[in-house]
Amino acid sequence: MLMHLSIYKKPFHILLYLFFGGVLLLLNGCTKNTEIGSATGELNVVGKPLETLSFNYLGSPGTVTPLELAEDLGYLAPVKLNYVGIATGGPQGLQAALTGDVDISSTSFVGSIVNIVASNAPVVAVVAAYGSPPDDNKGYYVLEGSPIKQQRDLIGKKVAVNILGAQAEVMLKEWLKRGGLTASEINQVTMVVVPPGSGEQALRQGHVDVAALTGPAIDRGGVRILYRDWEMFGNKTLGGYAMSKRYLEKNPHTAQQVVTGIGRALDWANAHSREEVIARFEQIVLKRQRPENTEALQYWYGWGVADGGKLKDEDFQIWIDWLVNDGQLKAGQVQASQVYRNDYNVADTIKKAH
Repeated sequence: MLMHLSIYKKPFHILLYLFFGGVLLLLNGCTKNTEIGSATGELNVVGKPLETLSFNYLGSPGTVTPLELAEDLGYLAPVKLNYVGIATGGPQGLQAALTGDVDISSTSFVGSIVNIVASNAPVVAVVAAYGSPPDDNKGYYVLEGSPIKQQRDLIGKKVAVNILGAQAEVMLKEWLKRGGLTASEINQVTMVVVPPGSGEQALRQGHVDVAALTGPAIDRGGVRILYRDWEMFGNKTLGGYAMSKRYLEKNPHTAQQVVTGIGRALDWANAHSREEVIARFEQIVLKRQRPENTEALQYWYGWGVADGGKLKDEDFQIWIDWLVNDGQLKAGQVQASQVYRNDYNVADTIKKAH
């Protein structure tokens, strides 16, 4: 059975609709709550009372996120992270934030955030998380002897993705469009969901024809690059962290502490050598004392985002235009300024003060 390449499937869309509405009300609520009393007796980075000192999040084995680096650098203190499980993809992380299982989404594709905000759902992007640095060898690969060399060769073939309705699906559809495929032809490409980290195995065993690979999987050889995200869109912010209206209204000062900490961690990584950052990552993973393989850390080439993780209109406008051209949004349905806010991120202010 063929899986159509639409960005969202209905069950997930319904869940996220509940998660994403009322962005403007959210931000007004933040302003109203600036004098909320502290339940902890502690202050955040700009002297506001922290509502809570525990912050739930999702992580990924063998990797270190900007949020985790921020804690290790002391930028979240006295707030402490509480690891509650593994993030299998941005949509799953968004759902966890919706249900209150976590206090911030895992890193989520900005195109996904655009689409759901267009439905007036209660979420806002608060800080950048990752981009597409050109030095990164992450991309979409076929086996070395595969006959697939161009877009048309993918008709009737299978592509591995870790989750439907997210970045990999959008990038695939864009690449196929650039190869001149019609909507009908694109619908003849089958997407196969495989668990995170299983793409290489699925590719080498012949279960799929294309898989997203990085680092060790590429160095093991026997594969050939088909396309990369940055080749199509350049070095742009592709992912961000989002927070729910409920959490921001209840804990605006703790949110500011965490979001600013993420921004400061991004700056720290930009200011240090790749070797220094990787060494820090290795220490963080070691201290977590979880069964993890650190091999992939050696292939980190930067997060590829702006200073302090600040978001801007162009980070989202490209995806608004894409979704309009794809027929998923109406022209004028959503403005870039509705999708994100930088209010909670004062990393630049802290940087100037130091």
